[in-house]
Amino acid sequence: MDFVIKRNECMKKESKRAYLALGIVSFFWGTTYIASRIGVQHIPGLFISGLRQFVSGLILVCFFLAKGYSLPGWKVLKKISLQGILLLCVANGLLTWSLEYINSGLAAIIAALVPLFITLFTLWLSRCTKISKWMIAGLLTGLLGVIIIFYDYPGQLHNKSFLIGVILALLSTLSWSFGTVYTSKQKLPVDILFSVGLQMLIAGIIMLVVCGLTGKYVNLADAGYNSLYALAYLVVFGSLLTYSAYVFAITKLPPALVSIYAYINPIVAVGLGWLLLQEKMNVNMILGTGIVLCGVWVVNRESRKLQYKESIRK
Repeated sequence: MDFVIKRNECMKKESKRAYLALGIVSFFWGTTYIASRIGVQHIPGLFISGLRQFVSGLILVCFFLAKGYSLPGWKVLKKISLQGILLLCVANGLLTWSLEYINSGLAAIIAALVPLFITLFTLWLSRCTKISKWMIAGLLTGLLGVIIIFYDYPGQLHNKSFLIGVILALLSTLSWSFGTVYTSKQKLPVDILFSVGLQMLIAGIIMLVVCGLTGKYVNLADAGYNSLYALAYLVVFGSLLTYSAYVFAITKLPPALVSIYAYINPIVAVGLGWLLLQEKMNVNMILGTGIVLCGVWVVNRESRKLQYKESIRK
């Protein structure tokens, strides 16, 4: 009996930490769109992403190695590498690159498609996964709110540069969604943060090699203070704090629930864009924000119901 009580208490603590991690992701990743947009003004997007992941990964890996941790075996390392390639090389790399062509708000709205793609990939990869009609309705409601916020962007699709940015962001979203579902199903015998560090380090090395081969790099001494400050912010808050929180959340919570961060990110990005960059704020944005929050609430409620039913069956 005591064992059951202690186990339940442990599960509650883990759940609280997971929800806290999801809150961190929801807010801070919204701020990284603006930081990335500032950074790409003087540094190629792929180079920023590579530097960001390499520095963050090196810090984490060195920390764990100094504590006496050993590198995992080749089989585990291959899985960690695949996670890093999907979530960081392709997804984060392409998204940051897209900000050379589109603004941070539009990048955030495209990334808000993540919950829908996660739902589709989850159904495809796991036939036993239960996703209620209300959860899907919540996801669609959130998407509708995001569309209302950015209803006027489709008129710019005739612009080639704009179209390139949109395509890059869409490919990023697909890779991120698949990588999220894949990562949530991997129970690796490695400390979560150590695994995160290895993902970032491997992804950073790959992207920096690609940048070196393609010439997409600059001398950081010529980048300007604003871009360097943006890069530092992305390293600390975008990767070390938020990506670590994200990987922790998707190993503890259902992917469909974790994906609601993608609805909150655009709200943060638009709000900060209005406050810091004097971007527009109108009735459509306010209305869309309310609809997004309604969708988030529905998804959250349904996810808790499903978790509760599964815990009773066990």
